[in-house]
Amino acid sequence: MAKTLAPPASKRSSKNEREQKVLIGLVEHYIQTGKPVGSVTLKESGFEDLSSATLRNYFASLEAAGYLTQQHASGGRIPTHRAFKLYANEMANDGIIDSSIAKEIQAIGHLETKEVIKTLQTLADTLSKLSGIASFITLPRFDHDTILDVKVVPIDASRLLVVLITDFGQIQTETLYTEIPIHNFGAKRIENYFKSRLFNLALPENLEPDEEIIAKKFYNEAMVRYLVGSTQTKDERFFKTGFSRLLNFQELHDPSSLTLSLQLFENESSLKMISKEGMKQNRLRFWIGDDLSGFTSVTPDLAVFTIPYYVNRRAVGVLGLLGPSRIPYREIFGLLHTASDAASHLLTHNLYKFKIHLHNSFFLEGPEFKLLENKAKK
Repeated sequence: MAKTLAPPASKRSSKNEREQKVLIGLVEHYIQTGKPVGSVTLKESGFEDLSSATLRNYFASLEAAGYLTQQHASGGRIPTHRAFKLYANEMANDGIIDSSIAKEIQAIGHLETKEVIKTLQTLADTLSKLSGIASFITLPRFDHDTILDVKVVPIDASRLLVVLITDFGQIQTETLYTEIPIHNFGAKRIENYFKSRLFNLALPENLEPDEEIIAKKFYNEAMVRYLVGSTQTKDERFFKTGFSRLLNFQELHDPSSLTLSLQLFENESSLKMISKEGMKQNRLRFWIGDDLSGFTSVTPDLAVFTIPYYVNRRAVGVLGLLGPSRIPYREIFGLLHTASDAASHLLTHNLYKFKIHLHNSFFLEGPEFKLLENKAKK
């Protein structure tokens, strides 16, 4: 019996290239419409040189390889997570951004301000608004960040909220409990007591004896918590925003899908692991679908993106976005690269201008970091 010869390598390569172009075209069409893509639809969307039969053959081959799936036997194809990963890898260096959007982000990066933490949070919120999905940022720590203002707000008769606002725009909140009911006027008097201690002012004269006892206790507790928080050098601080924007995606209308999304977003240990991975290779990173199985117990239909930002070319934190896997990847990549440049310029310029110093933990590793950590504990 005569042996069937395999096609030449060049022909196989050419066929694979055509299949990949078809896959990329299908993924782009699905991202734009959210609807299964059939051969006729794709043919009319830039593949006029291929027959419907040829496209169906490519679809079958791509489905067998795990890149496409089909909800119904006669329906169009839908990209799998594997297809989104291939597409994202192809487009990773091909991000796009509208010039007006780029200017909006760059304007934040060129602000001259000592409130760098507040401005980084503004940048993350802007990134969420422009991308239409949720965003997060790890915030660096600085030496000599002093308390600039304090607010004391009654939550109910037994709880007060203490809000500490720092010179660099950081906000720290603490909930404190009391057995004696404290209402609005009492809370204001306790707030004035805090300010008298913080800024070396005269003690408020109208403080009731019971309130003064509580005020002293609360002041000591709030200050100890602030100092402990400022020396926890190994823990990332996160700012997260844009939860409600996830409701705009049909993939997340189902309560269980939305719960899975928010579960990952709210799990600080998962975000820490993702952020550390994002810092390791010093470049834009993304995780799609089952890529996230290492950070969560389920496989959500999500995509997570991170990119480092820098001070003098040293990575000090990451910006991140979280949304459904059907997302305009090229626009997301363009936004993240522009936002990273803006955050890097903001920090590098303002740290030099206002003589702000990053905490040493950003530049120490191994035994040196352990030494610093032990000193902080003492």
